[in-house]
Amino acid sequence: MTSLFSCPICAHPLQRDGRTYRCSQGHCYDMAREGYVHLLPANKKHSANPGDDREMAAARTRFLDGGWYAPLRDTLCRLTLEHTPHQCAVLDAGCGEGYYTQGLYQTLERAGRQARVAGIDLSKFALKKAARRAPQGEFAVASVYHLPVADSAVDVLVDCFAPLAAEEYRRVVRPGGVFLYVVPAPDHLMELKQVLYPQPYRNPEEAVTYPGFSYLDILPVTQTMHIRDRQTLMDLFRMTPYAWKTPKEGVERLSALEGLDVTMDFRVHLFAREG
Repeated sequence: MTSLFSCPICAHPLQRDGRTYRCSQGHCYDMAREGYVHLLPANKKHSANPGDDREMAAARTRFLDGGWYAPLRDTLCRLTLEHTPHQCAVLDAGCGEGYYTQGLYQTLERAGRQARVAGIDLSKFALKKAARRAPQGEFAVASVYHLPVADSAVDVLVDCFAPLAAEEYRRVVRPGGVFLYVVPAPDHLMELKQVLYPQPYRNPEEAVTYPGFSYLDILPVTQTMHIRDRQTLMDLFRMTPYAWKTPKEGVERLSALEGLDVTMDFRVHLFAREG
């Protein structure tokens, strides 16, 4: 089976044969038993276990499975369906545990599209969950800054909270394809930050252009989440970067709450690949 992935060493296309990926130059990569493949070269790996740790991946899975971010997933699915041909390739860059990847594949399948859907992430803990959640897709340990994907191979690229690698995205998205970039909007999780920090900040509202891409639209996704149990509230906290940098006192204040109304506030930036 022809893969959406290419060899990270020589950039030749990879063919998937059972549980092994091979290129024409003889490089081969075995899938982990959990269903993902490791395509991150050793010289690009900056820690023993890069990306989200086991606890963060588990917290995100529990939270997303509760449907709290379903409005965002629905928006991404709708936009992807609008901008893909019958035979299409979709890449979820920084896919995490595969919540959005799964939605994209299911949407395209229901519409009768012949879709290849792949996700990459640095976290093997997240990818284990992604491969279980969306077994029809392909998943690889890889960096957004060194995508194991051929030039102009992708019709739609989704970056949902992952680091932005605009040059790599321009390389892999075909001319006329689209790039969906999700960022937190000014009021995202503001009520959570008011509990955690004495002086919470609002996120900036920005519209930045990137060489090779032109703006098509900016879509808001905003809703109040009425969280009424401590587990869900703490899962939301643990899946964010705040878990790494919040003072002990802030964590204690949050842990004492039984629930909280929290604003979900995103912007989906829709770009077309020029050329």
